[in-house]
Amino acid sequence: MIRLFDFFFALMGIVFLWPIFIVIYIIGYFDTGSPVFCQTRVGRNQQPFTLIKFRTMPVNTQSVATHLVGASCVTKLGSFLRKTKLDELPQLINVLKGEMSLVGPRPCLFNQQELIDARQSKGVFDVRPGITGLAQVNEIDMSTPELLAEWDERMIRSMTVKAYFTYIIQTVLGKGAGDRV
Repeated sequence: MIRLFDFFFALMGIVFLWPIFIVIYIIGYFDTGSPVFCQTRVGRNQQPFTLIKFRTMPVNTQSVATHLVGASCVTKLGSFLRKTKLDELPQLINVLKGEMSLVGPRPCLFNQQELIDARQSKGVFDVRPGITGLAQVNEIDMSTPELLAEWDERMIRSMTVKAYFTYIIQTVLGKGAGDRV
């Protein structure tokens, strides 16, 4: 049932928000020269997939977890995109492809071994990673791997259709600050 919601809402998001995609792409081109950011992440069953986002940092920024990068690395446009969570819009493509869900644990990098170990022990990789979830709306990010894995597990165990829509609505209304930089 959730996969059906994911597909429908991702498709509707792309159909209705394409003008916003275009505007961000054009402004992003002038900001960094490369407005789209693609990065290999850990997916369901620890399978790699390519996450798509709007770029919020210069092209040559080191590929590490966001909390390990200095705030000076985020561009002015990137700061706005992160604050409004518009940098996440291209992930609707990942949702359409079945690599992600709208709601689920945020996908980590393969070099975040502590988080991978904590999530593996809690069965977090049994589900699709998501754009938002319980940890994100409660401002828990990847800087605290054990705590994040615990909240991810809690979300997975208590997931209902009502919770799914609650996390989406909370995210759209601005709850949660996203990853710390």
